[in-house]
Amino acid sequence: MGKKKFPSLTVDIIIEKDGGIVLVKRKNNPFKGSWAIPGGFVEYGETVEDAARREAKEETGLLVELKGLVGVYSDPERDPRGHVVSICYSAREKGGSLHPDTDAADVKVFKEIPWNKLAFDHEKILKEYKL
Repeated sequence: MGKKKFPSLTVDIIIEKDGGIVLVKRKNNPFKGSWAIPGGFVEYGETVEDAARREAKEETGLLVELKGLVGVYSDPERDPRGHVVSICYSAREKGGSLHPDTDAADVKVFKEIPWNKLAFDHEKILKEYKL
């Protein structure tokens, strides 16, 4: 019998700031150069809430307070690297300064979302969030 495969777990964080949404420009593949909701992989032994706060800080420079759960996104085709399940939170800024870091080439607050330039299934997530 072959080795079982399991999905990877990530978090995404929708951060509202100055009347817009914070997006990061991806520095690496997949979707290098596309805009994305800040997020990343949950580390072993880490809660998803701690991972969301860590990823927000690492990618945007912002300290955030999680407001609530936006949803769980589990389509096996959502990420070209394999089956990746994402837990998405909404958050508000509570400190730090906006600047790109780690996997982000740039970070900006968008009042008008660049719908045709989004990575992964982030168009779906942001449209559901705005409903």
